[in-house]
Amino acid sequence: MKFVYKIFLILFTLQLISCEEDVYENIPVEEKFTAENREEYSGGEATVFNSTQEAFGFFAKDLTQNEQSDFGIGNSFFRQSWVSSPASTTARDGLGPFFNANNCSSCHFKDGRGRPPAFDGQLARGLLLRLSLAGTHPNGIAFSDPIYGNQLQDNAILGQVIKGKYSILYQIITETLADGTIVELQKPTYQINNLGYGNLSGGILISPRIANQIIGLGLLEAVPETTILGFATANNSNGISGKANYVYDIESNSQKLGRFGWKANQPSIRQQVAGAFSGDMGITTSIFPNENAPPSVDLSSIPNGGSPEISNDNFDKIVLYSSSLAVPARRNVSDQNVLKGKKIFNDIQCASCHIPKIQTGSTYSITALRNQTIRPYSDMLLHDMGDELSDNATDFLATGNEWRTQPLWGIGLINIVNGHTNLLHDGRARNVTEAILWHGGEAQNSKVKFKQLLTNDRNNLLDFINSL
Repeated sequence: MKFVYKIFLILFTLQLISCEEDVYENIPVEEKFTAENREEYSGGEATVFNSTQEAFGFFAKDLTQNEQSDFGIGNSFFRQSWVSSPASTTARDGLGPFFNANNCSSCHFKDGRGRPPAFDGQLARGLLLRLSLAGTHPNGIAFSDPIYGNQLQDNAILGQVIKGKYSILYQIITETLADGTIVELQKPTYQINNLGYGNLSGGILISPRIANQIIGLGLLEAVPETTILGFATANNSNGISGKANYVYDIESNSQKLGRFGWKANQPSIRQQVAGAFSGDMGITTSIFPNENAPPSVDLSSIPNGGSPEISNDNFDKIVLYSSSLAVPARRNVSDQNVLKGKKIFNDIQCASCHIPKIQTGSTYSITALRNQTIRPYSDMLLHDMGDELSDNATDFLATGNEWRTQPLWGIGLINIVNGHTNLLHDGRARNVTEAILWHGGEAQNSKVKFKQLLTNDRNNLLDFINSL
């Protein structure tokens, strides 16, 4: 009898094991994802493998010896402060008379991104206000305020009255995600005060702009125009349709494809840099040879730093520097959470505007940047982002609601380089989640899908974006 009982127990145990095996065989194995070949090379060969606070400050691989030398000189002009005239440092005098900052690094600290003040009374770092009126000149440039021009300079050299200051009032609004998470968004309102030269024009339009990280600009300039226009043709499904901006190129006196600036309102790095010298620091160049000052200011009584205040040779070196900064490599490209997030990024159609991969052309002036497979996550086109992000101001062909797709490369290193995570054109978003929740217009469906994600899926998506 005992022998029969033992046989029964053995057979019963074997049956249990068999049942367990049957159950486990029916459980699907979790899908595994793999990274693409060289996916970490965001800038092609112009990629730098550095994720420290200096990550945005390296030159692209394979620059010539002369280009490396010019890069170093341009770097020194970019970082060192300009002073008012007359001065013993004649190569760097001519600041102002009105300006926002006295060096490029004040706004682009460590070649990175600016931020708005975090609280009332804190100084902003790299946030300025554009000023415009309805209507445009024959070349497409918007009308500016007849006294204060097209930008509020909130500093002035000794002896001059500043144009004015500004303050920001934030209204808190909330978004609720599908898992119950409540996200607070801060909506800014701008107030210009302490005006030094009378009232602003009625109907003035105020457009805040944050200084962006300047990595990879030359690579974006090296992308053929036909490639960018091809994206405009392709992205016309599901309510997404990119639009090219055509803007005034001063040196050629013609309309060209806009590539740079928050509204793609600059045709080249040269004009972008010259515009920053003029508007941000009051430094004249051969492209913008005139000082910015209210009509009541007698410029003939104010010493300047020459005509132009930065020589063409030194200006060219700063342009070379701005064009040849390398792009940091991606991190964690093979991690499963990052790869799952990448799939979600595509599934909810973020990649319809943030194009992952582009090829540069074969004729760019910097040989090292030619024929590179780059991963900027941008189509460089204008898209309607909805009323909540509108500045109500036109910028050539861009309407108030339209913004150029922001390249996402380097986004996960902004906090390491610049000590903050503020995003969007005015820095209102304090992190990636808030930035996505501000999307509207053509991106409204993607925003809705983001809000509906499960918590783990949302975290995977954020891990992917922060790996860029």
